[in-house]
Amino acid sequence: MTQPFELPHFYMPHPARLNPHLEEARAHSTAWAREMGMLEGSGVWEQADLDAHDYGLLCAYTHPDCDGPALSLITDWYVWVFFFDDHFLEKFKRSQDRPAGKAHLDRLPLFMSLDPGAPVPEPENPVEAGLADLWARTVPAMSAGWRRRFAVSTEHLLNESLWELSNINEGRIANPVEYIEMRRKVGGAPWSAGLVEYATAEVPAAVAGTRPLRVLMETFSDAVHLRNDLFSYQREVEDEGELSNGVLVLETFFGCTTQEAADLVNDVLTSRLHQFEHTAFTEVPAVALESGLTPDQVAAVAAYAKGLQDWQSGGHEWHLRSSRYMNEGARSGAPWQSPSGPGTSAADIGGLLAATGARRWRAHTHLPFPKVGPSVIPDIDMPFPLRLSPALDGARRHLLEWSRRMGVLSEGVWDEDKLESCDLPLCAAGLDPDATQEQLDLASGWLAFGTYGDDYYPLVYGHRRDLAAARLTTARLAACMSLDGGPVPPPANAMERSLTDLWARTTAGMTPEERRPLKAAVETMTEAWVWELANQIHHRVPDPVDYLEMRRATFGSDLTLGLCRAGHGPAVPAEVYRSGPVRSLENAAIDYACLLNDIFSYQKEIEFEGEIHNAVLVVQNFFGVDYPTALPVVQDLMNQRMRQFQHVVEHELPVVYEDFQLSEEARAAMRGYVKDLQNWMAGILNWHRNVPRYRDEYLSGRVHGFLPYRTPAPPVLI
Repeated sequence: MTQPFELPHFYMPHPARLNPHLEEARAHSTAWAREMGMLEGSGVWEQADLDAHDYGLLCAYTHPDCDGPALSLITDWYVWVFFFDDHFLEKFKRSQDRPAGKAHLDRLPLFMSLDPGAPVPEPENPVEAGLADLWARTVPAMSAGWRRRFAVSTEHLLNESLWELSNINEGRIANPVEYIEMRRKVGGAPWSAGLVEYATAEVPAAVAGTRPLRVLMETFSDAVHLRNDLFSYQREVEDEGELSNGVLVLETFFGCTTQEAADLVNDVLTSRLHQFEHTAFTEVPAVALESGLTPDQVAAVAAYAKGLQDWQSGGHEWHLRSSRYMNEGARSGAPWQSPSGPGTSAADIGGLLAATGARRWRAHTHLPFPKVGPSVIPDIDMPFPLRLSPALDGARRHLLEWSRRMGVLSEGVWDEDKLESCDLPLCAAGLDPDATQEQLDLASGWLAFGTYGDDYYPLVYGHRRDLAAARLTTARLAACMSLDGGPVPPPANAMERSLTDLWARTTAGMTPEERRPLKAAVETMTEAWVWELANQIHHRVPDPVDYLEMRRATFGSDLTLGLCRAGHGPAVPAEVYRSGPVRSLENAAIDYACLLNDIFSYQKEIEFEGEIHNAVLVVQNFFGVDYPTALPVVQDLMNQRMRQFQHVVEHELPVVYEDFQLSEEARAAMRGYVKDLQNWMAGILNWHRNVPRYRDEYLSGRVHGFLPYRTPAPPVLI
């Protein structure tokens, strides 16, 4: 069969290596699968199926340095997870027997006790038998922290199958940015990364949850999935009619040829690998230093990063050799290495050099302050009605007086005109239309703190290129929020004064445990401002996926959601908020608001502030397109987020209520939470449409959108 496109040059600077214990792993996994009951008689696999899959070869390529017993154990894990997937398909998906599927999944965590010596139930099928055996063989060598992380990633991997039974296949080809993000969520990258730790070295607990380590895992995931899309296009799209393929997504949305789409997917893949390398070589060493890791711990993190590299190279080699994929003429190599395969020539090598260089540096070549003209505001879906709190006028007067008292208007960042142009009480009045005067005053203060801080960091610290001072400010802000109600350091500037005041008023009736997630939400926002500043200083336009996830933090979304949840009391169990559908609901609302802001603020940020953190610019830079082409991508993504929100409310939340057997009180609280999110989106859209902050005539009347610069009070050491 003729291939639908020529496979592109693959950026793969690390050659694949084969573990010398391959035959040992093959023999062991075959005997183990038979012992667990996965072969003849299982109704799922025969010996020929396992031989054809050859998970030993896959694992020998992706874990080239571990010893024989470790490779055999890892291979057994991959045999188990693929058997689980096929078993679930045969037993539950084909019959759409959701209750039985849920009962099956509910038992599996019982076999993953965090205490290695704890008793487990008697296995009732090969999936349970395999998990019980693997868990008992794996966890004694690993820490309690790793066990928790791996148990969670395993549960997520398994539970994805349950949500698939409840979702409606809309037959829609995804938006390009949406696809890249969602492809990551349904994959098993965190699970695979956990086994990389087992094969190489365990990541120290002090850095395991940090952003650089998360980015390592996520860029690893993206690259694995996008590479698979290129090799599997013919089988998935032409043979199986599959819609979830990155090449198909781009050729459909951009109206380009299949070859152009394949080359663009490879550009994205290469960009993710570059992001992996940048994170591994710059951000990971920095966070290791900041966290005070010992030399042995630093070496462990480096070994883990190298293990993820090896997985990438080995996975690529697997695709080159597997009969499942189209791989004729596939070429790969570092830009300084000669590519292999038919058709290689000096022109090929020159093209590879040029393309790789362009991809690597495109994120750093945006010229700041271009003339872009007024922001174009496209059609925006808003199915929810707008309501405003009657306390609005009082909140406007209160916020002006409070801002003066806190010093917000005397540091050279905002004046009264700037504060009035934001009209933050208008936003708060739409977010909570039932708010009392006191509640609306408090909400307006939080919005002012977040908006002021978002303006303050790039103006004050970006102007001085002073990342160290920004980190010090962030640490001092964290100290303004006491969990036990104890004393805090005297505030040194308007942000510290504002946060100290807001924290005391908001948490007066809270316990330390109730304060903890609120403090974490504020810290997430302020730490994200430092991330934005670092990109600004290094002149690095982020990738869309990385941008979208960090945008949720810089927008203060966790803070808003935390305050919403607190208003509904303890009736809803915490695990409901952690469930996939509820997180999907929240992220849909958050992304809608963030993307909406980026559309309205495009001129303000790009032309007047020299900003690079805007979704429209990110799409322009990432896909190499102009403003008129990028804007519909962001518009479509925003409108799709709205449709996703509605889909979750209608189809997925009722399933969550049943799965968790929620009381009527808890269901009523969740309905109230949904209403809060609806008000949140409607209020934010109304605010953007009515404030001067983003209008050309207002922006043109100020010097670069700012007051003449004056150095605010510097932070002081605690």
